[in-house]
Amino acid sequence: MKKKRRKSYTAAFKVKIALEAIKGQRTINEIATHYGVHPNMAPQWKKRAIESLPDVFSTRRERDAQGEEALKAELYRQIGQLKVELDRLKKKLVRSTDQKRQLVEPDNDSISVCRQCELIGLPRASFYYEPGGESAENLRLMRLLDEQYTRTPFYGVLKMTAWLRENCHPVNCKRVRRLLRLMGLEAIYPKKTSTSRITSS
Repeated sequence: MKKKRRKSYTAAFKVKIALEAIKGQRTINEIATHYGVHPNMAPQWKKRAIESLPDVFSTRRERDAQGEEALKAELYRQIGQLKVELDRLKKKLVRSTDQKRQLVEPDNDSISVCRQCELIGLPRASFYYEPGGESAENLRLMRLLDEQYTRTPFYGVLKMTAWLRENCHPVNCKRVRRLLRLMGLEAIYPKKTSTSRITSS
């Protein structure tokens, strides 16, 4: 059995029937019978014609404004989605400040340094920060600590601090500890023998 082809109507034909339905001079069944269309088509075309009438009478400026508002709404939606994804990415990107600084590309012409820092969660001041060298006083203290360490490698932070104070160098323990760590010096003293080693021996 040959399948019946669905009828297609031109836009002008649909407008003609829609206008007939809008006038209301004849019933929907009368219009459908007169033009040879299904009774359900005339109300649908009438509804579409009424809904599109505001667009016909709206000015170009109004249409442009509506288009701009729709575009803005879509852009704001996309920005919100990107912000959510970026926040999740920052939580997963757990890196030190030095590692984040290495990710920034100052020569990138597409994304500014400011934007790159913002994307990876790095303060811009941290990117430009350059640690200064040790002061002359600290360098002198480091030389004294190094010389004393060669003589008494068993001296810890407290004894090194006391020794410096005895030699007219008023320093606190925190400063001495930082300088010793910076030089990689650690007091040498007998380690406690673990219980497991005593048992095995």
